[in-house]
Amino acid sequence: MNEIKKNGANGTPRALPPTGMLAEITHRCPLQCPYCSNPLQLHKAADELDTKTWLSVFDQAADLGVLQVHLSGGEPTLRDDLEDMVAHLTALGIYANLITAGVTLDRDRLARLADAGLAHVQLSFQSVDADRADRIGNAKNLLAKKLETAAWARELGLAITLNAPIHRQNIDEIGAYFDTAVEIGAERIEVAHVQYYGWALKNRAALMPSAEQTARAQEVVDDARERLTGILNIDCVVPDYYAKYPKPCMCGWGREFMAVTPVGLVLPCHSAQTIPTLVFDNVKDRPLAEIWTAGAAFEAFRGSDWMQEPCRSCARKEIDFGGCRCQAYALTADAAATDPACTLSPHHAAMRTLADGESADPPADFTYRRIGLYPA
Repeated sequence: MNEIKKNGANGTPRALPPTGMLAEITHRCPLQCPYCSNPLQLHKAADELDTKTWLSVFDQAADLGVLQVHLSGGEPTLRDDLEDMVAHLTALGIYANLITAGVTLDRDRLARLADAGLAHVQLSFQSVDADRADRIGNAKNLLAKKLETAAWARELGLAITLNAPIHRQNIDEIGAYFDTAVEIGAERIEVAHVQYYGWALKNRAALMPSAEQTARAQEVVDDARERLTGILNIDCVVPDYYAKYPKPCMCGWGREFMAVTPVGLVLPCHSAQTIPTLVFDNVKDRPLAEIWTAGAAFEAFRGSDWMQEPCRSCARKEIDFGGCRCQAYALTADAAATDPACTLSPHHAAMRTLADGESADPPADFTYRRIGLYPA
């Protein structure tokens, strides 16, 4: 694991090489999921980095030491040059993972991607109930299309992760999600409780599960871990609003991971743009290595000197690295505050009260992005 070390003379944090990159190659998407993690303001297709620039970014990432690139969006398969990107990553020796809704693929396209060297498909299921899936994604026939895509991926020998974004309106399906993952031959499932920033924050009242639902869901996860040992790898992202301690978000800010947006902004995490005080460098203006090692956004919360109390003197600061900066800003308007998910935070009780209150009310209607906000 990469670590932040000290530069001896002045004690300034220094970054070791990153291992992973999220390449958000487009914001275009055929779905309107209410928990979307993309920014409130989406980038238009005309402003996206062209093929040549993306390939240069991947060259620079390889030189830095990146081992895995996750091709995401929006819906990355809406880029006509996706095969070129996969082939280039493969030639560089970088593991290429496609994060997709799976609804815009046909078998021939997936076969071309496999021939180009695609190693893994991370397929997101809004629900494993057909009607509910359509309502959450605000589209038609989503479940059937995803199952078809999964069958093609298995036939083509691609590794599969079933991504399960969990919230109050599908949390009782967790057991069925595990059954579906086994049925489609997935090697891995990610039970990803929705994180409340960006568009999901606008829909929090519609998405927040109760503490009781969350506890029952965790029991199902624990049972599945025992029952499916050797069959399915299970990752579970605990919902922060009911946590005791924060998660080590991105394994620490600027420690292992970077994200590049469709227009070339380089971020320490995919949601970092929700923090308005940060300034982000662009790969069109500055080499990726310089951005990683000295970019203002990466330096903002790298190491521990930025921490307030109780984080600064806490023994857990090298375990959770202060938690999630985006969540701290969303709930306290201070990105340097202790993550309210931590019981030691002065904002923890208010966070839990908010969750209990919203989950006790009937779920609000989803607020979908207006079509006019989707880049053409």
